[in-house]
Amino acid sequence: MNHLRRSVLPMTTTQLPTDLAVAPAPRLSISTSKDVLKAMSALDASIQLDPRLRELVKLRASIVNGCAYCVDLHTTDARTAGEHDRRIAAVAAWAESPFFTARERAALALTDAVTRLGEHGVADETWDEAAAHFPADELSMLVWAIVAINAWNRVAIAIHLPTPPLAG
Repeated sequence: MNHLRRSVLPMTTTQLPTDLAVAPAPRLSISTSKDVLKAMSALDASIQLDPRLRELVKLRASIVNGCAYCVDLHTTDARTAGEHDRRIAAVAAWAESPFFTARERAALALTDAVTRLGEHGVADETWDEAAAHFPADELSMLVWAIVAINAWNRVAIAIHLPTPPLAG
Protein backbone atom coordinates (compact mmCIF):
# COMPACT_ATOMS: atom_id res chain seq x y z
CA MET A 1 0.00 0.00 0.00
CA ASN A 2 3.00 2.34 0.05
CA HIS A 3 2.38 3.29 -3.56
CA LEU A 4 -0.89 4.88 -2.46
CA ARG A 5 0.76 7.20 0.05
CA ARG A 6 0.95 10.83 -0.90
CA SER A 7 2.25 14.00 0.54
CA VAL A 8 -0.38 16.17 2.20
CA LEU A 9 1.89 19.19 2.51
CA PRO A 10 0.26 22.36 1.22
CA MET A 11 1.59 23.93 -1.97
CA THR A 12 3.57 27.06 -1.19
CA THR A 13 3.39 30.18 -3.30
CA THR A 14 6.91 29.50 -4.57
CA GLN A 15 5.58 26.29 -6.12
CA LEU A 16 2.88 27.97 -8.20
CA PRO A 17 3.15 27.21 -11.92
CA THR A 18 4.50 30.01 -14.05
CA ASP A 19 2.87 29.01 -17.35
CA LEU A 20 -0.81 29.26 -16.38
CA ALA A 21 -3.44 29.24 -19.11
CA VAL A 22 -5.00 32.52 -20.12
CA ALA A 23 -8.69 32.74 -19.31
CA PRO A 24 -11.03 33.76 -22.11
CA ALA A 25 -11.97 37.41 -22.17
CA PRO A 26 -15.31 38.24 -20.53
CA ARG A 27 -18.10 38.45 -23.10
CA LEU A 28 -20.47 40.66 -21.14
CA SER A 29 -20.95 42.26 -17.75
CA ILE A 30 -24.04 40.97 -15.97
CA SER A 31 -24.31 44.34 -14.23
CA THR A 32 -25.81 45.67 -17.48
CA SER A 33 -29.02 43.94 -16.35
CA LYS A 34 -29.15 45.60 -12.93
CA ASP A 35 -32.78 44.76 -12.11
CA VAL A 36 -32.37 41.09 -12.99
CA LEU A 37 -29.06 40.87 -11.12
CA LYS A 38 -30.71 42.48 -8.09
CA ALA A 39 -33.64 40.02 -8.27
CA MET A 40 -31.34 37.01 -8.65
CA SER A 41 -29.20 38.20 -5.75
CA ALA A 42 -32.34 38.67 -3.63
CA LEU A 43 -33.52 35.15 -4.50
CA ASP A 44 -30.13 33.73 -3.55
CA ALA A 45 -30.01 35.72 -0.30
CA SER A 46 -33.50 34.55 0.68
CA ILE A 47 -32.53 30.86 0.76
CA GLN A 48 -32.25 29.73 4.38
CA LEU A 49 -29.97 26.67 4.62
CA ASP A 50 -27.07 25.68 6.86
CA PRO A 51 -24.14 27.72 5.45
CA ARG A 52 -21.67 24.81 5.36
CA LEU A 53 -24.13 22.50 3.61
CA ARG A 54 -25.09 25.27 1.22
CA GLU A 55 -21.45 25.81 0.25
CA LEU A 56 -20.99 22.07 -0.35
CA VAL A 57 -24.05 22.12 -2.63
CA LYS A 58 -22.84 25.23 -4.46
CA LEU A 59 -19.39 23.73 -4.88
CA ARG A 60 -20.74 20.40 -6.14
CA ALA A 61 -23.07 21.95 -8.73
CA SER A 62 -20.25 24.23 -9.87
CA ILE A 63 -17.92 21.25 -10.29
CA VAL A 64 -20.54 19.31 -12.27
CA ASN A 65 -21.22 22.34 -14.48
CA GLY A 66 -17.53 23.12 -14.95
CA CYS A 67 -17.82 26.70 -13.71
CA ALA A 68 -14.27 27.72 -12.80
CA TYR A 69 -15.32 31.06 -11.31
CA CYS A 70 -17.90 29.44 -9.00
CA VAL A 71 -15.64 26.52 -8.02
CA ASP A 72 -13.03 29.05 -6.95
CA LEU A 73 -15.58 31.24 -5.14
CA HIS A 74 -17.33 28.44 -3.28
CA THR A 75 -14.10 26.70 -2.33
CA THR A 76 -13.09 29.93 -0.60
CA ASP A 77 -16.57 30.44 0.88
CA ALA A 78 -16.68 26.86 2.19
CA ARG A 79 -13.33 27.36 3.88
CA THR A 80 -14.58 30.63 5.39
CA ALA A 81 -17.71 28.79 6.63
CA GLY A 82 -15.43 26.39 8.53
CA GLU A 83 -15.17 23.48 6.10
CA HIS A 84 -12.07 21.30 6.22
CA ASP A 85 -9.83 21.41 3.13
CA ARG A 86 -10.06 17.65 2.64
CA ARG A 87 -13.86 17.72 2.66
CA ILE A 88 -13.80 20.60 0.19
CA ALA A 89 -11.51 18.64 -2.13
CA ALA A 90 -13.61 15.48 -1.69
CA VAL A 91 -16.77 17.17 -2.97
CA ALA A 92 -15.55 16.32 -6.49
CA ALA A 93 -15.74 12.61 -5.59
CA TRP A 94 -18.28 12.73 -2.77
CA ALA A 95 -19.88 9.36 -3.58
CA GLU A 96 -16.54 7.62 -2.99
CA SER A 97 -15.52 9.69 0.02
CA PRO A 98 -16.06 8.74 3.67
CA PHE A 99 -16.04 12.40 4.74
CA PHE A 100 -19.77 13.13 4.41
CA THR A 101 -22.75 12.31 6.61
CA ALA A 102 -25.81 10.51 5.24
CA ARG A 103 -27.65 13.84 5.24
CA GLU A 104 -24.88 15.58 3.28
CA ARG A 105 -24.69 12.64 0.87
CA ALA A 106 -28.44 12.91 0.25
CA ALA A 107 -28.05 16.65 -0.44
CA LEU A 108 -25.12 16.06 -2.79
CA ALA A 109 -26.99 13.29 -4.62
CA LEU A 110 -29.98 15.60 -5.08
CA THR A 111 -27.60 18.33 -6.27
CA ASP A 112 -26.19 15.96 -8.90
CA ALA A 113 -29.68 14.88 -9.99
CA VAL A 114 -31.08 18.41 -10.31
CA THR A 115 -27.91 19.72 -11.95
CA ARG A 116 -27.85 16.87 -14.48
CA LEU A 117 -31.60 16.97 -14.96
CA GLY A 118 -32.34 14.75 -17.93
CA GLU A 119 -35.50 13.67 -19.66
CA HIS A 120 -36.42 11.43 -16.70
CA GLY A 121 -36.04 14.11 -14.03
CA VAL A 122 -34.96 13.30 -10.48
CA ALA A 123 -35.20 9.59 -9.64
CA ASP A 124 -37.68 8.70 -6.90
CA GLU A 125 -34.91 6.98 -4.91
CA THR A 126 -32.80 10.17 -4.91
CA TRP A 127 -35.77 12.32 -3.92
CA ASP A 128 -36.94 9.89 -1.22
CA GLU A 129 -33.46 9.75 0.32
CA ALA A 130 -33.28 13.55 0.47
CA ALA A 131 -36.82 13.73 1.89
CA ALA A 132 -35.82 11.24 4.59
CA HIS A 133 -33.09 13.61 5.79
CA PHE A 134 -34.74 17.00 5.33
CA PRO A 135 -38.14 18.22 6.55
CA ALA A 136 -40.27 19.69 3.74
CA ASP A 137 -39.39 23.33 4.44
CA GLU A 138 -35.66 22.60 4.48
CA LEU A 139 -35.93 20.32 1.43
CA SER A 140 -37.63 23.17 -0.40
CA MET A 141 -34.74 25.48 0.52
CA LEU A 142 -32.26 22.83 -0.65
CA VAL A 143 -33.99 22.62 -4.03
CA TRP A 144 -33.97 26.42 -4.35
CA ALA A 145 -30.27 26.50 -3.42
CA ILE A 146 -29.52 23.97 -6.16
CA VAL A 147 -31.62 25.88 -8.70
CA ALA A 148 -29.97 29.20 -7.79
CA ILE A 149 -26.40 27.94 -8.09
CA ASN A 150 -27.20 26.28 -11.40
CA ALA A 151 -28.52 29.62 -12.68
CA TRP A 152 -25.40 31.44 -11.46
CA ASN A 153 -23.19 28.75 -13.06
CA ARG A 154 -24.91 29.10 -16.40
CA VAL A 155 -24.55 32.87 -16.39
CA ALA A 156 -20.88 32.76 -15.34
CA ILE A 157 -20.01 30.17 -17.97
CA ALA A 158 -21.97 31.90 -20.74
CA ILE A 159 -20.31 35.28 -20.19
CA HIS A 160 -16.83 33.93 -19.32
CA LEU A 161 -16.88 35.47 -15.85
CA PRO A 162 -13.17 35.74 -15.03
CA THR A 163 -11.71 33.77 -12.14
CA PRO A 164 -9.42 35.97 -10.01
CA PRO A 165 -5.74 35.15 -10.57
CA LEU A 166 -3.71 33.13 -8.10
CA ALA A 167 -1.81 35.22 -5.61
CA GLY A 168 1.85 34.58 -5.92
